[in-house]
Amino acid sequence: MTIKTNHILFCINALTLILILIIVFLPDNLLRMIIGLPFVLFFPGYVLLSALFPRKGNLSDVERFALDFGLSLAVVPLIGLVLNYTWGINLNSILYSLCAFVFITSVIAWFRQLRLTDSEKIMIHIEITPWNRRSSMEKALSVVLIVVVLGLVGVIAFITSNPKPGQSFTEFYVLDSNGEVEDAPLAINKGDTVAVTLGIINHEQQDTIYNIEMRIDGVTAMTIKSPLLSNDEKYETVITFEPQKAGDNQKVEFLLFKNEETEPYMQLHIQVDVK
Repeated sequence: MTIKTNHILFCINALTLILILIIVFLPDNLLRMIIGLPFVLFFPGYVLLSALFPRKGNLSDVERFALDFGLSLAVVPLIGLVLNYTWGINLNSILYSLCAFVFITSVIAWFRQLRLTDSEKIMIHIEITPWNRRSSMEKALSVVLIVVVLGLVGVIAFITSNPKPGQSFTEFYVLDSNGEVEDAPLAINKGDTVAVTLGIINHEQQDTIYNIEMRIDGVTAMTIKSPLLSNDEKYETVITFEPQKAGDNQKVEFLLFKNEETEPYMQLHIQVDVK
């Protein structure tokens, strides 16, 4: 059986599109990991190598196969480095950046192959030899390949069925009336009220209730109780308070308590100058 390079390019882009759909609609499944591994370790290097060396004879099959993985291992970190200084590194930015790289590079490789004749284009020949006609070396390599593939499938299945629990933590923040984190002391006049936004994002891997205690110069001013938050759920509330005395650098503390605990889980504070 003979497979043309442009057919492989089409299959790579089709699998890339399928991976996007899987991640969007079926975020956690075995098929995502099966397609995701070659998407990271093979696809970028293959399309780049096809664009750089589209003509048959530039490289041997073994050299091409090795360079496919080598270039992939070089391209993916470079894309991650660019993302780190631009849009940030997360699942969506990495996924769409690699998809764009694969698609654009595939188009370049396809256009370069249009100038070549069929005899000059890269062809992959697959020939299945009966088991009894194979040499001892070919039989040994076949067995090793089967064991490696089965082992890889087993590892993927185990990881999927026994996911590692994520890190448990809580995001706790306070924002001023402009929705920003205020480092400098808030300057107000006596009798004015101060409005701030308190925010909590639960990443504790379980349902959690939080209590927030606000203190002004060590004196408790109010207590707020959040609803029951599921994992990754966000809660924000706007509170207003009025300092009762004039003075600079009045410390307003926000103590976060988790699940009716008596010791503060987290603590924030702002400074208020009252004229």
